[in-house]
Amino acid sequence: MFSFEVVPGRVVKEVLDASLPRVVDLVQDAYLRHDAGRTINPDSYFLRFPAKPDARIIALPAFADLAAAPVAGIKWIASFPSNVRRDVPRASAVLILNDYETGYPTALLEAASISAARTAASAAVAARALAAHLPGNGEVSIIGAGVIARTILRYLTAVGHRVDRLRVFDLHPESADNLVRLARDELGLIAERVATAAEVLTAQTVVTATTAGAPHLARPLEPGQIALNISLRDFAPSVVLGAQNYLDDVEHCMKADTSPHLAEQETGNRDFVTGTIADLVLGRALPDPGRGVLVSPFGLGVLDLAVGQHVLSVAREQGLALEVPDFFGETQRW
Repeated sequence: MFSFEVVPGRVVKEVLDASLPRVVDLVQDAYLRHDAGRTINPDSYFLRFPAKPDARIIALPAFADLAAAPVAGIKWIASFPSNVRRDVPRASAVLILNDYETGYPTALLEAASISAARTAASAAVAARALAAHLPGNGEVSIIGAGVIARTILRYLTAVGHRVDRLRVFDLHPESADNLVRLARDELGLIAERVATAAEVLTAQTVVTATTAGAPHLARPLEPGQIALNISLRDFAPSVVLGAQNYLDDVEHCMKADTSPHLAEQETGNRDFVTGTIADLVLGRALPDPGRGVLVSPFGLGVLDLAVGQHVLSVAREQGLALEVPDFFGETQRW
């Protein structure tokens, strides 16, 4: 009961790199359990700083009745875009897992990689489900070339999403070049950096992974075009209203002036929502090939729990979880 373990980032990354298809399946299972009412996913809490308006630290508490075991926990993730100028990742995070029977915390995991993996897996789950109805033509583009973007690209290829030609745009050309290099050298893809966002918006599959604070993409989606809207607010409300929209959780996405939230504010309703990712996976809300599709998976805490539980289990099996002796100061009431 009183064991407490730490899983460092190197171990987390190694486990995740060795289990991409498994992580996709775990995230899909978490979506279905969430849909079935077997999770608790409260609102995220945002800590903001008046002197740093673009920075935030977010708390994502959650509970999930997962196949391996029920688990509660919280992810504490910082997003400081100015880190990019220091050539360090924008996001940093930890994940605490709690035993459901006693409430005692059992493990602390470095979670930037977990957060990136569950985000990328969300995109992969949606892309895999959509492919049965809107087969890709191999034209894929990415706007925003950071850690999330490279992780999404790895996960899309892991689920067999067709990528014949990749185009990358980032306001920071060096970042775009790095992603192009990874696509070519690690994944064997044909890839190029382009000079403007307009040049990537014609691809059949468009991935947005930016830190934009306000919508900057107003081009309507074409019939059969898929936009994996991983950023919060890249797309203008007009794009949302003209598309079929799949969200990971409707209430969760309709906050903080996200693109769907802005569309709701503009119209006063949610009639533009086609369904959730679970609806898509279960075949309850299938896409019309004559319209574009916008998928907005902004991330649920239950997904972090599913991925974190897997990482902890593998780390334990491999003897890589570091136990902290006497972590709890008192183990008896009297």
